[in-house]
Amino acid sequence: MNSWATKDMGKMLGGEEEKDPDAQKKEEERQEALRQQEEERKAKYARMEAERENIRQGIRDKYGIKKKEEKEAEAAAAMEQASEGSLTRPKKAVPAGCGDEEEEESIVDTVMKFIPAPLMDMFNKK
Repeated sequence: MNSWATKDMGKMLGGEEEKDPDAQKKEEERQEALRQQEEERKAKYARMEAERENIRQGIRDKYGIKKKEEKEAEAAAAMEQASEGSLTRPKKAVPAGCGDEEEEESIVDTVMKFIPAPLMDMFNKK
C-alpha cells in the first residue's frame, strides 16, 4: 500500500496531522510580507495624495481660492481685531427661531414662499 494513502486516511479518520516543523517560520514570513505590502500601499496612497494636493494648490493659486483653514484663521483674526478696543466680548449671532416672536414666521408662510406662482393662484382662488 502507498504511504500517502495511509497518511490521508489517518487525517480523515481524525488522527493527528503531521506538523510542519517550519510552520512557525512560514507564518512569521507571511505576516511580515503582509505588513510590508500594507506599508507599500500606504506609501503609494500618501504619494498620490501629495500629488493631488499640489494640483489643488495650483488651482487655488490660479483662481485665488483660499483653503478652509485659511478662511477660518482670517475670520478668527477679524474677530480679534474687532474686539480689541472693546471691553466686552463680541456678541454672537442669534440663531433663527430664537429672536423676537413678532419677526418669526409661521411654517405655512415659509412654505408659501417656495410654491410656484401657478400653484399659488390655485390657492388664492378658493
